Amino acid sequence: MSDLDEYIDERKKRDPDFAEGFDSGYEDFKIGHLIKEMRLENKMTQEELAARLNTKKSVISRLENHSNDVRLSTLQKVAGVFGKRVSLAIN
Repeated sequence: MSDLDEYIDERKKRDPDFAEGFDSGYEDFKIGHLIKEMRLENKMTQEELAARLNTKKSVISRLENHSNDVRLSTLQKVAGVFGKRVSLAIN
């Protein structure tokens, strides 16, 4: 475990507000990162993905960089472009 991981674990234990904010922020980041990763793996630009989804490049940029309130239907459309499907888990 890295020093950063140790710090985060320790801070989460002593600060519930930090833990809640960190975990939700990380999930938001992860969604945007996954979208960008799929797009790049398929050698697709933001403009190309936007065209396939009948939307604007700015929408794709927002999904990749600020995905804190993404609709499930939007995620399903993005996944469909890449031949994938969305699956959810509630833990």
